[in-house]
Amino acid sequence: MLHALGRLIARKARWFLVAWLVAVVAGFGAASGAFGNEALFDRLQAGDAPQVPGESTTGRELLAASDTTGTVLQLLVDGTDPQDPALRGLVTGARPGLAGIDHVQSVVDPYLGPAGTPSPLLSTDGRAFLVVVTLDPDLTRSVQRTTLDIVTQRLGALGAQVSAAAPGARTTVGGIQTLVDEINGKVGSDLRKGETIALPLSLLVMVLVFGGLLAAGLPIVGAIASIGGGLATLLGFSYVIDLDSSVPSVVSVLGLGLCIDYGLLLVSRYREELRRLHARDGLGPDESPGAAALEGALEHTLGTAGRTILFSGITVAVSLAGLLLMNASVLRAVGAAGVSVVVVALLVALTLVPALVAVSGDRLIRPGVLHRVPLLDRLARRLGDVAPAEGAFSRLARRVQRRPLVVILAVAAVLVVAAVPVLSMRLVSSGVKMLPPDSAQRVLFETVETRFGALSEASVVVVAPGRPAADLDAWAAQRGVADLPGVASVDPARVQGTGADAVAVLGIRTTDDAQSDAARAVVERVRDVRPGFTSYVTGEAANVADFTAGILARAPYAVGVVALATFVLLFLMTGSVLVPLKALVMNIVSLGASFGVLVWVFQEGHLESLLGFSSAGGIDTTIPALALAFAFGLSMDYEVFLLSRIKEFRDLGLDNDAAVLNGLQRSGRIITSAALIIVVVFAGFVAGDLLIIKQIGVALAVAVAVDATLVRMLLVPATMTLLGEWNWWAPEPLRRLHDRFGLREGPEDLEVDAYGLADSPAGRTGAGRHVAAPDAPA
Repeated sequence: MLHALGRLIARKARWFLVAWLVAVVAGFGAASGAFGNEALFDRLQAGDAPQVPGESTTGRELLAASDTTGTVLQLLVDGTDPQDPALRGLVTGARPGLAGIDHVQSVVDPYLGPAGTPSPLLSTDGRAFLVVVTLDPDLTRSVQRTTLDIVTQRLGALGAQVSAAAPGARTTVGGIQTLVDEINGKVGSDLRKGETIALPLSLLVMVLVFGGLLAAGLPIVGAIASIGGGLATLLGFSYVIDLDSSVPSVVSVLGLGLCIDYGLLLVSRYREELRRLHARDGLGPDESPGAAALEGALEHTLGTAGRTILFSGITVAVSLAGLLLMNASVLRAVGAAGVSVVVVALLVALTLVPALVAVSGDRLIRPGVLHRVPLLDRLARRLGDVAPAEGAFSRLARRVQRRPLVVILAVAAVLVVAAVPVLSMRLVSSGVKMLPPDSAQRVLFETVETRFGALSEASVVVVAPGRPAADLDAWAAQRGVADLPGVASVDPARVQGTGADAVAVLGIRTTDDAQSDAARAVVERVRDVRPGFTSYVTGEAANVADFTAGILARAPYAVGVVALATFVLLFLMTGSVLVPLKALVMNIVSLGASFGVLVWVFQEGHLESLLGFSSAGGIDTTIPALALAFAFGLSMDYEVFLLSRIKEFRDLGLDNDAAVLNGLQRSGRIITSAALIIVVVFAGFVAGDLLIIKQIGVALAVAVAVDATLVRMLLVPATMTLLGEWNWWAPEPLRRLHDRFGLREGPEDLEVDAYGLADSPAGRTGAGRHVAAPDAPA
């Protein structure tokens, strides 16, 4: 199939390019709203903590259904005396105008109540106050947006008047919808910032790898196309499922990195084929092998590198598909969108990039501008994509093969030490802490939470549908809820809503923060003494506890399915039972190290100033599952890159050690370069503002760096050397199964691969022997 695709692209390359141009323009246009659709970033969901089906979610839904108020906007005035007569006059004078705006339900401020009566809209320290505007409920999206804009303008104007009348006063306008807008705006700006950093740096790395702009530019063009296709795909998903605000950045960074990786691999393999043609036919630098030979080179490239790319993409997609088995909607959304973006990356790598390659032809290996500068030319030769038969990676492999057990123990020790902080990992819901510390909306919400006690939400909330408030008060008094360890106070119960939607609500305030372990313990204690009537314990502490429990309950199934599918895929590629098992174990170890670094940085607060964040006291609840799926897929990506080359040499007749040495030498530069580019891509997104994006960026950058260095360069050759020929063992029934259904190169590909191998000095190892391929040219 891939050979046929290569022939078709070689003959119809321009048609493929035109089709992709139309698709990319349509993708960017649709996602940006240029064609009349709502822009992608306006359709994202934000503001609510991630949830799983369960008690806390049911309680939240009951509260939402009984709420008869609309969207709320607040004006926070801080750093002044609220009793200043001038401020009182400004606020009371603005009240009628605000109340007269269409679709405004109510306007309240601290000056409405009787004189001398403390208002909940005054801060506990007496230095701040709030003006609260509530809209009518059940407004349409467009009407709500228009009304919010008008109210925001009026409150902003009032804030400006207050600041003029009271120098030093700080004013902020905000609310849930404003918070959502800021988060979504940060998503868009972070995505653009990440791309602005990642694409030029990736291009620079590939210029050094390929030694010229033309070859380096092809994967970048493919990456830009993947962004357009990925955004269009996400827009389509936004009409089917709710997409959290973090999804576009998390998924797009994966698609961007994969597309550059795959483009790098394909262009490099094509250049290798071109050099092989030139060497075989004795052609000079400016001579062309001819159209038929170039077509054959592209056909062979897709038959070998294309197969590796397809296999890798399926492996990454399987890893992300594990998220579909989780019971959290945000994770399922990321899984579905992620799989679709991987498909886009595969389509780009297997059609667009080959079409660009076909149009470029043998110009891809002609000396470029870089080769005219001696220093850059030497650097390009040392870092180039096409490795010589003997080089740094073959020398490294020989050293590893001399003392494989020592290498295994040393690397394992480093990874275990790096993973130690995982033992203290805490999961929290980032909430407004997702935004940077100086964010206006974060400051507003944290100020209300800490200085307006009567307006802050209780950490634990008990909801009883259809019951009078007195029933909850009686239960709390009878069971001594206020005296439970970790409980600071219990709010008087109240009834919210009317008719069938009415619920009794009782708030329980904890001595520690809602995200603390003490608050989660209160949730369990309250559930242990629940009343005899139907009730639900919800609130921020309960939501985090239930979400964590839900993820842990479903994780074994997701991990098991992904591990089984990955094992089957690697078995089909290698025909071995031990190699897939070894790959799974090593991925788990390297993931532990990346999680350890994640905890050390974000939970313990190291590198706060360098990375520009303030610790939320833990890792966001969604990060472990996302990082596990993404990092596992990327790790397998490089495993496939390396194993595919080792298997090629094994199929050519080399023994185990020689195949490992040759495979590492031929793929080491590509894996290192691809990993460097992926790290650059993730680092670009770490430079963004959203905490969750920083966390996933650091987790994946560390995972890739560890995997491409310690694991692929040291641990894999060491373990494969130690196992020797056992690497390729499989029970006889499975071997027959692989002989029938396994993936392998055809005779024509093996014949091409054999050129130049017979005299390769990298085939001679101390432990292994070089075996000439059958029918290989002398």
